[in-house]
Amino acid sequence: MSTYTIGEAARRSGFSASALRFYEEIGVVDPAGRTASGYRLYDDDALDRLAFVARAKQLGCSLEEIIDLAELSHGDHCGPVQRRLRDLVTDKIAAAEARAAELRTFTGQLRSAADRLRGEPTAGPCGPACACVAGEADGAPPVEASPVTLGRASDAGPPHPPVACTLDPDAIVPRRAEWAAVLSGATRRRRVDGGLRIELGPDVDLGDLARLIGAEQQCCAFFRFALLVDAGGTALEARAPDVAGGVVDELFGPAA
Repeated sequence: MSTYTIGEAARRSGFSASALRFYEEIGVVDPAGRTASGYRLYDDDALDRLAFVARAKQLGCSLEEIIDLAELSHGDHCGPVQRRLRDLVTDKIAAAEARAAELRTFTGQLRSAADRLRGEPTAGPCGPACACVAGEADGAPPVEASPVTLGRASDAGPPHPPVACTLDPDAIVPRRAEWAAVLSGATRRRRVDGGLRIELGPDVDLGDLARLIGAEQQCCAFFRFALLVDAGGTALEARAPDVAGGVVDELFGPAA
């Protein structure tokens, strides 16, 4: 059976080297062995398992669900794995349909707001009667925020982008798994003003980290990132408005 270095396995599987190390740490995939110098080697069975992980991620499986499926797949029979994956996918169909219904409702609200905003503006400043503030024509409440919009930073101080994520819902779970993989080598997380300081261990791939920071800024412009090298070592600081504090913990891990 052929064997591959971690770099070759990363290229063949589509996962980063840091993701492979993370999946090894949590027991999802194991190297077939190591070279005399201690470098990881992967075989075709490991690549097959990584292909299964990639498929599960495409279907929206969480990291916990992938670990559960990986444990089932250690046996010699596909049946238990397929049944468990079928149950997960069935649940996700119901969740996706509910989400689609919410988005259809929200789209209708947006269209209604757009129709009102096409009218002539009122004389004077914005107020309860103008289309910028008023809801439906019959006096209903204003159009609700999008389900992915969490709020807006305080008006005090410099303006801040809206606290909203433009990432497709299907991509949210894989993005969280990417962050977990890249930061799996972090040695400590602690609170700083407005967010977290994540102290990076020597195994953290700074190239993968920089790529992921760039991707996150594309969909969540409210985050503020800084890579620091100081007396405390190398660290990533991630900050967001107070209203998004829970998102910071969920994405980057809670402070110790």
